[in-house]
Amino acid sequence: MQQQEERLIVLDTETTGIDPKQGHRIVEIGCVELVNRKFTGRTYHAYINPQMHMEQEVINVHGLTNEFLADKPLFNQVVDEFIDFIKGGELVIHNARFDVGFMDHEFAMTRRGLPMTSDICTVTDTLKTSRDEFGSPKTLDFLAKHYGVEKLVDRTYHGALIDAQLLAYVYIEMTRYQNTLSLHQEQEGTQADGIRRLSANRPPLRVVSASEQELEAHDQRLSAIESKAGKTIWRQEATLDA
Repeated sequence: MQQQEERLIVLDTETTGIDPKQGHRIVEIGCVELVNRKFTGRTYHAYINPQMHMEQEVINVHGLTNEFLADKPLFNQVVDEFIDFIKGGELVIHNARFDVGFMDHEFAMTRRGLPMTSDICTVTDTLKTSRDEFGSPKTLDFLAKHYGVEKLVDRTYHGALIDAQLLAYVYIEMTRYQNTLSLHQEQEGTQADGIRRLSANRPPLRVVSASEQELEAHDQRLSAIESKAGKTIWRQEATLDA
């Protein structure tokens, strides 16, 4: 049975603050594509002019200055190619509530009737996955060290695309057991619930009944047992059935 293609888009954003309701905007988007849990080499990356002045405290977080972003495109100038890249896939985001909240805010601000994120693709939040796995939510840095992938990406400079690449490695390790289980089930010919289904078109089973000679021999054998041990359970069951 051919495996259905699974397209994942690992995504991260950088912003001017923590709350879009206070006017904060997206300044960087980074996406990495995985198909069937393997890197395809396709990425999406954009710096965005937020049309607002950022305080130094925010700049210290992501390193993107007001001067650097001044000549970058506006969100409504990149939104179409961004949607084209992510649509139909499954977004993998660490703390998805944060990023999706900003994305939906930006979609709404374009005033073009754009769909919301949930209308474009499904979302998996690795922050929630880490809570289920470890009992409490864990940071991306913690997960990268735990799964031994922290050195696979050069994080000398912080950025959305760099963090998306790191999260992609983390996600592969986080879900490795699930993938192994899924492959095992496919090889065994089982359904997702572990129940093996037989074809409804299979030929009927052949029923072979004992011959008269075999029944007589069986009765004689039971009589020999009874002569030494008393009533046999096989005759008792036959009497009850009758």
